[in-house]
Amino acid sequence: MALGRRLQGIEFDAVYSSPMQRARRTAELAGFEHPEITDFLQEADYGRYEGLTTQQIHESNPDWELYRDGCPGGETPAQLYARAQRFVDLVTSRERARALAFSHGHILRAIAVAWIAAGIRVATGLQLDVATLSILREADRGRVIALWNAP
Repeated sequence: MALGRRLQGIEFDAVYSSPMQRARRTAELAGFEHPEITDFLQEADYGRYEGLTTQQIHESNPDWELYRDGCPGGETPAQLYARAQRFVDLVTSRERARALAFSHGHILRAIAVAWIAAGIRVATGLQLDVATLSILREADRGRVIALWNAP
């Protein structure tokens, strides 16, 4: 059971959540009742695609891909990447940057590629399931994705 800013024996310097209820509720279920809310962790703005499944979008636009095309009336891939980078900057601006984030698949994939300074299109190749754990950390060779999509 998590207490305060500790989970599975790991102490966190900061705990963040998307403002969306499902992310805040997940944080609460994990034992973090008062995470710092940040719009940087908000899910991608799907614009006119909001509420549609990928399958529904592909019925009208078969070649659509979020990280290449963005969403009409919503975020572009560049905007999504810039927001992900702002979250990375927020986390790394602290002296110790051991942070826990509760968020959504598309923005978390963008954060992972921003963390390793890869292009936004790389996020297409990262599968991220619900309620999984991923670890981004500093290593002797720079920033790495140490664990991805672990149950």
